Amino acid sequence: MLFRFARPALFALDPEVAHRTTIAALKVSPSRRPSSPGALAIEIAGLRFPNPVGMAAGFDKDAEVPDALLGLGFGSVEVGSITPLPQPGNPKPRLFRLPQDRAVINRMGFNNGGAAAAEARLRQRKRRSGIVGVNIGANKDSTDRVADYALLTRRFAPVADYLTVNISSPNTPGLRALQDEGALIALLDAVLEARPMDGPPVFLKVAPDLEPTDVDAIARIALEKRLGGLIVSNTTISRPPLSSRDAGEGGGLSGAPLRDLAQTRLRDFRRATGGAIPLIGVGGIGSAEDAWARIRAGASMIQLYSAMVYEGPGLARRIVRGLEELMRRDGFATLADAVGSE
Repeated sequence: MLFRFARPALFALDPEVAHRTTIAALKVSPSRRPSSPGALAIEIAGLRFPNPVGMAAGFDKDAEVPDALLGLGFGSVEVGSITPLPQPGNPKPRLFRLPQDRAVINRMGFNNGGAAAAEARLRQRKRRSGIVGVNIGANKDSTDRVADYALLTRRFAPVADYLTVNISSPNTPGLRALQDEGALIALLDAVLEARPMDGPPVFLKVAPDLEPTDVDAIARIALEKRLGGLIVSNTTISRPPLSSRDAGEGGGLSGAPLRDLAQTRLRDFRRATGGAIPLIGVGGIGSAEDAWARIRAGASMIQLYSAMVYEGPGLARRIVRGLEELMRRDGFATLADAVGSE
């Protein structure tokens, strides 16, 4: 209700200013307890998630408000992407609302305050409950991107519940080339070697703009390396028909127009992995029905971000309630029973 009244004022602001205003508001919001495990609890990679609705990376780039987000009903929060050194990102403007399409285009370019500041914040919250993952990326001007990922793995392993290797952002030149088979094997070998023996599980975040041969190769490598899961998917560089004023801007497209492509790519990875590795569905999820369709297609969990721009901070709780109703309606005793059941 409050968001309905506040939305016109937020939409009158530049999108980046609105985002920083939201982060500032969350910093001073009353603390709420994170969700407790219930009917939707699920175990992935040895972690017990109280519900399958996660906040995707990109919202809390610098690990400023993970606990406030958990208090909004999310079962997990993924902070980042974080790079070894601070970097300003790409020139502004670089973030665009597409209200007629319920979408967002961004070309942020891994803007963040660097690993040291984020690590310090995560160390301060370490004893708090709630699952917080760290999404790691390479600096734009790095001469050795594999070394960046290894460094970040060592640095964040003690303070992260899981690590996500992000090689799928379209806004850092050359980054998606790390999805190629040889480069990906070298990268994951370095990350897994850098992770301590008792370190957190490692997830891999992939792009939706993959060819069938890419899907098969990535699936095979993920299984061979025993990754904790695959996050499917990041923003797309493709452009379905769009109606909004800024539809022609460059960058990664997210929100409702990504839904069908992301759903298709999730099915592709489910088929390629045979259900042998957990999948996290991301892209175009804005309702309980969207989330349920992704779960029935093979996702053990889902993540969202862009839909909150249009639906507000109550979205996670609404989706959780809706999923509970849909699970009962379709006769599933546990969420795990529903995964891949379409």
